[in-house]
Amino acid sequence: MTTRTAAHRGYAPADAADSPRFRCWRQPGFGWFCLAGGLTAALVTVAVSSSPQPAAMQEPHRLPPPVSAASIARKSNSETARRQRESRAGEIQLCQALGPAAPYPISGLDCATGTCGELGWKAARPIAWQAYAQGEYVGHERTAHVPEYRLRVDDELEFVYRLTREETSHPYQLNVGDEIRVESFTDEALNRDLIIQPDGTITLRLLGQVKATKRDVAQLRDEIEELYQQYYKTPAITVTPLRVNTRLEDLRATVDSRFGFGGQSRRARVTPEGTIQLPAVGSVPAQGLSLNELKRELDERYAAEVEGIEITPVLTTRAPRYVYVLGEVRLPGRYTLEGPTTVMQAISLAGGWNHGGNLWRTVVFRRGDDWRLMATMLDLRGPLYGHRPCPADEIWLNDSDIVLIPKTGILVANNVIDLIFTHGLYGIVPFGASTSFSITKFGTL
Repeated sequence: MTTRTAAHRGYAPADAADSPRFRCWRQPGFGWFCLAGGLTAALVTVAVSSSPQPAAMQEPHRLPPPVSAASIARKSNSETARRQRESRAGEIQLCQALGPAAPYPISGLDCATGTCGELGWKAARPIAWQAYAQGEYVGHERTAHVPEYRLRVDDELEFVYRLTREETSHPYQLNVGDEIRVESFTDEALNRDLIIQPDGTITLRLLGQVKATKRDVAQLRDEIEELYQQYYKTPAITVTPLRVNTRLEDLRATVDSRFGFGGQSRRARVTPEGTIQLPAVGSVPAQGLSLNELKRELDERYAAEVEGIEITPVLTTRAPRYVYVLGEVRLPGRYTLEGPTTVMQAISLAGGWNHGGNLWRTVVFRRGDDWRLMATMLDLRGPLYGHRPCPADEIWLNDSDIVLIPKTGILVANNVIDLIFTHGLYGIVPFGASTSFSITKFGTL
């Protein structure tokens, strides 16, 4: 490795006066790297073109004496001209900052920058690989897995019920179970507290059964006033609600979990038919809906049944997702998809591949959203042997995908021979240790 000062390279950062020395080195295939000052200085990358290198770059490996910042500032016009020529030969750009936890630049590939076809190792360049250094495992927030989660069968949800206590736009209509007080200023004998019966009526003195449901308090008072006018000239009836919203109270009692999970909630699981069952509204379609869409659907259905309550669905447990890995792997079986998983990650879950596995003909079977069967063939030999850094065959897996690594032709032939001779012919004919025969003659029988 050739180490050179900034003066020998012909350029220096703007704050060169503050740094007593610049150290530069050349990495074959990548260009020149310069470090200014102490450990906290920025690394500068010089992408040198494929043109012949200047003689100064081809000097033997040696460490020149330190060059002061004052001498760098006194460079002649010829030095400036040489600096301009070198800037045309290559581009100077800031690279990864050095620090004690990640002091060295990392060369690699950003596979997203490939335009046509896969990038090879020859395209490797210094990239920002350790932005968080020792915090790499927690530093990156990454992008969301999906823009919006859609419910599916076996998803488990918790529905939280909350009283809105908001003013309604129309008068409250009496329901079964509501309690009212009927009073008359003309005859106190008519005064009584009544509970609306299951048939929607109340029983009044002299009048018998009177319909009370689906009427607000003012409408019921006017009807009772009119009915009593056949007995009193001025009945002076008053109707006072004592206990209302009994349907809401019944719903609250149904979902009350304050002595269990806590709060007013109800758990439900999406059934195989794609629905959920909730009190007061029954079966509600949920398959394929987002949580916001399901909330709007539930609020509308409950508003038609009982007012004054709001429902918030919360996804508590996602339906299990699995991938199946079989064939020439060490631990074939079913594995849970706990996060985004690629085909090579699935092979690692299965303990890696066996020798003789046909990696370049790996098959992935998949069921579409309408359960139709699809399949694709992948060539994983290059990436798994480290020859292809940006393989197009490294695909993301879906729920219930089947990854199959078939046998190579040699293993297939070996199995055929084993079945015919070891388990077939030798299993039928009891050849002893001293028995010999001619394969040629045996083939002519």
